[in-house]
Amino acid sequence: MKLRTKLIVAFFTIILVPIFIVYLGVSMFTTFQLRSMVSGYTGSTIGDLFAGNAVSLISGMTADIYDEIQTEAAENPAYFDDAENLDRLNEDLNAAYSFLAVRTEETFSYMGGDEADQEILAQLPDYGDADEEGGTAYYSTQRRNYLVKQTDFINSQGKACSVFVVTALNQILPQIRSIFVEMGVMLVLLLIMVSLVLSMWIYRAILRPLGKLQRATREIKNGNLDFELDITEQDEIGQLCQDFEEMRQRLKDSSEEKVQYDMENKELISNISHDLKTPITAIKGYCEGIIDGVASSPEKLEKYVRTIYNKANDMDRLIDELTFYSKIDTNKIPYTFTKLDIGQYFSDCAEELTMELESQNITLNYYNYVEPGTMIIADTEQLKRVVNNIVSNSVKYLDKRRGLLVIRLKDVGDFVQIEIEDNGKGIAQKDLPYIFDRFYRADSSRNSSKGGSGIGLSIVKKIIEDHGGKIWATSKEGIGTVMHFVLRKYQEVLHE
Repeated sequence: MKLRTKLIVAFFTIILVPIFIVYLGVSMFTTFQLRSMVSGYTGSTIGDLFAGNAVSLISGMTADIYDEIQTEAAENPAYFDDAENLDRLNEDLNAAYSFLAVRTEETFSYMGGDEADQEILAQLPDYGDADEEGGTAYYSTQRRNYLVKQTDFINSQGKACSVFVVTALNQILPQIRSIFVEMGVMLVLLLIMVSLVLSMWIYRAILRPLGKLQRATREIKNGNLDFELDITEQDEIGQLCQDFEEMRQRLKDSSEEKVQYDMENKELISNISHDLKTPITAIKGYCEGIIDGVASSPEKLEKYVRTIYNKANDMDRLIDELTFYSKIDTNKIPYTFTKLDIGQYFSDCAEELTMELESQNITLNYYNYVEPGTMIIADTEQLKRVVNNIVSNSVKYLDKRRGLLVIRLKDVGDFVQIEIEDNGKGIAQKDLPYIFDRFYRADSSRNSSKGGSGIGLSIVKKIIEDHGGKIWATSKEGIGTVMHFVLRKYQEVLHE
């Protein structure tokens, strides 16, 4: 639920729910109180209480007894000659804050009230003077106010008789006022209860997530990027917390990448330093030999100079590899794509490599299984870097007396597949998925002696992927390794 919706619901809940609860509670509470106060409320309703209809309310308290009196007066006048009947009626009326008075002609034969109620007797109406509205009327004395109901009849001796049901208002009205006081207290308690419920709801919806967000902010400020913000709500604050959690995760990933990047840079510097130190040491040694006259013959001098030249080329290759690596990190590799005949291109590469490899007692075989004139779009210089890196990596790990390299070109539909196979020591299956990762060494103790920056195959993968191709490797330990990569064929687009 959206936060705006929650606030709207809370607003209407604060208004409507208390009204409903108060109405329901007051109805139940008032009914209970009135029923506790008197055994019958015949003819009265809760609406009479709120409408201020006190006559109907108070009259209803004695309605059942008054109906009984009227019935007995009409059907059995002798009923009022029995003192036990009068005492029972008066006892019932006392429970309703009322009493019974019976007057025969001019004399009161029964009086159920206390001494203070004697004052009202003189004001009671004569026989036949009962109020037209059901014989009910108000009377006052110096000390009390009364509601009087009168029933006139002829008793069993033929005398005029009046029976009065007198209700002391001074006793009943405080009870009614107490009901209103108790209802007011109940209203306050209900409002407090509703407010507490809504406060808890708002707290859970707003303050609790904000508290967690504040704590997460402090954790991140203190450098703890592992603190997770577990908020699943879909409202505005929940979405804010989820965005914050995503930001924390990105910061954590970025921090981990930076640590990894720094480690890789340190390893690269260490590798390059080691690889540069070897040719520099050799160059210094041969230069000192020339200076000291060790190279006494032209042939020996030429050998020294040739060695120096080769070592300088090794240094140049390492520096070039380092420069290219920096371009990979910044995605600024310069490509010049051109259309070229892949068969002719690899034929030239094989011819050039054959001359270099023969001096190292390595045989290179080249096989072309694609149709003549098959074209691709590629950067010739970067594609040559791919081939040279793969070949140099294969040569580095050749362990046979007679080395063998094979280059094959195969037609695989819309692609040309190039395979470069060697008969070296091979790669373990557990290491194959990682050989294209930067700085990965299948056997660091063994490979450290071979030199290399550790980024050659990662550069190869980057160049092939930038050409829209894919590269992978297969290998068997002790037999050799095959590098496979595919490049898309160039196809003319025909316009009608």
